Amino acid sequence: MPKATTTPSAADTVPISYEAALKELEGLVQEMESGQLPLADLLSGYQRGAELLSHCRGQLDAVEQQIKVLDNGTLKTWTPT
Repeated sequence: MPKATTTPSAADTVPISYEAALKELEGLVQEMESGQLPLADLLSGYQRGAELLSHCRGQLDAVEQQIKVLDNGTLKTWTPT
């Protein structure tokens, strides 16, 4: 049975970057999908996942607002080259 690592410590309540939050979220999802966590750990994992998702969305929204400012208020559709 894997070691439960879903309870956040005070140091990791706020991820340093979007990438760090996304990496933690991906690991958390894998751990939860393994089916090896006790119910209490699943609940705390879900709560942590919701916090990480909110953090990522907030950072993406902030970047989108910065892009709107740079593009004079118009968000342009990105097309790969």
